[in-house]
Amino acid sequence: MQDTKAYTLLARRIIDNVAKVIVGKTGVIEQALATLIAQGHALIEDVPGVGKTMLAKSIATSIGCSFKRIQFTPDLLPSDVTGISIYNQQTGEFQFRPGPVLAQVVLTDEINRATPKTQSALLEAMEERQVTVDGVTHYLQHPFLVIATQNPIEYEGTFPLPEAQLDRFLMRISLGYPDSDEEMSIIERQEQVHPIETLQAVATPQEVVGLQEAAKSVYVDRLVRQYIVALVEATRQHRDVALGASPRASLGLFRAARALALVQDRDYAIPDDVKVLAPAVIAHRLILSPSARMRGIRSVDVVSNLLNEVAVPGVAR
Repeated sequence: MQDTKAYTLLARRIIDNVAKVIVGKTGVIEQALATLIAQGHALIEDVPGVGKTMLAKSIATSIGCSFKRIQFTPDLLPSDVTGISIYNQQTGEFQFRPGPVLAQVVLTDEINRATPKTQSALLEAMEERQVTVDGVTHYLQHPFLVIATQNPIEYEGTFPLPEAQLDRFLMRISLGYPDSDEEMSIIERQEQVHPIETLQAVATPQEVVGLQEAAKSVYVDRLVRQYIVALVEATRQHRDVALGASPRASLGLFRAARALALVQDRDYAIPDDVKVLAPAVIAHRLILSPSARMRGIRSVDVVSNLLNEVAVPGVAR
């Protein structure tokens, strides 16, 4: 493998830089960066005002990438996301005006407020790293990261994300409220100026692409791979799950474990990486049975139970 230490130092530099804005959430920042390194996308589900937008902007600024924000509303059209071809009378040709999704880091705010038709405009970009407008394919720059947000307490005027859309998010993460000391620190840091206004890039997009390539060389033992598959298979047999996780979940958990290992200065993944990431990678892909929902069971509870029940292959119970 290439010099793991150099890539780990780069990752830690990015994390420390983002932590200047996002206070006391190192674990969440690590997961967000692991999502980027694993070439995935993140869905942040949390209450308003905890820093979802600032997290996206801080990551984009720290890695020197272009950043666009899309406010999803019921009247948003797919062309507002992907772009549109406009006829130029002077040249007599159609010119493509790119939409905000062609940036490197895209924040889709309140994604569940747009109609399913507009939500689906993101599918091609997220999976294939390209958008097709009027039969012409436009390729996206690397690295490419979509960070979507949705507020769990607001249901009025929302459209639930379809399974195909949810499955394209590598992780669903939550920032949560800060504790009292962290909240005091937030006030002090923003007393004169917001930290995001003075934040500087500490990496280049090319270095991030190097991080993504380096993560592919992280060693994952066969027993760890079996553990990943066993966890995902267990979701398909659980009594409270109507539809379990797909093979994309196994692949996503595998890639995320490699990325997290690199962030934590290891050239090999361990079962603990899988355990830490499993709720974020698997839970949002599960569809619970009606009886489970009536009993108030959450998908993250199912994953937590499975982590206690599924033994690591090769390890005594």
